[in-house]
Amino acid sequence: MKSMLLAAIICFIANMTLAQGSKLLMFEQDGCYWCEIWDDEISEIYPKTLEGSVAPLQRIDIHSTLSTEITLKSSPQFTPTFIIVNNNIEVGRIEGYPGEDFFWGLIDKILLEIPEYSQKKGV
Repeated sequence: MKSMLLAAIICFIANMTLAQGSKLLMFEQDGCYWCEIWDDEISEIYPKTLEGSVAPLQRIDIHSTLSTEITLKSSPQFTPTFIIVNNNIEVGRIEGYPGEDFFWGLIDKILLEIPEYSQKKGV
C-alpha cells in the first residue's frame, strides 16, 4: 500500500513539473481593445482546456521588464502577443488576437511542438 501511495505521489510531482515547464505568456497593456475581446471570449475557458493545463496563462504588462530567465526570439511589440515558452525558451507566438476560431488552431499548432501536449492529445 505504501509503495502504491509513493508511486502516485511521484507521478503527481512529475506531472506538476512538466506542467510548470510550459506557459502561455500574454503580453498586454491597459486599454488594449483586443486584450479585452480575448478576455471576453477565451480567458474563462482557457484554464479548463488541455491547452491551459499544459501551458498555463501568465499575464505580463508589455512595458514591464521581463525576467532574464526567459529567452524570447524578440521583444513583443504589439498587444496582445501570446508566446508559448517551454523550459523558459520561446516555442512560438501569436501577435495580435485573430478571433476565437483562429486562436485555438494557432495555439494548437504551436503546442504540438511540446511533447507533453502531443502525448496528451494522442498525436
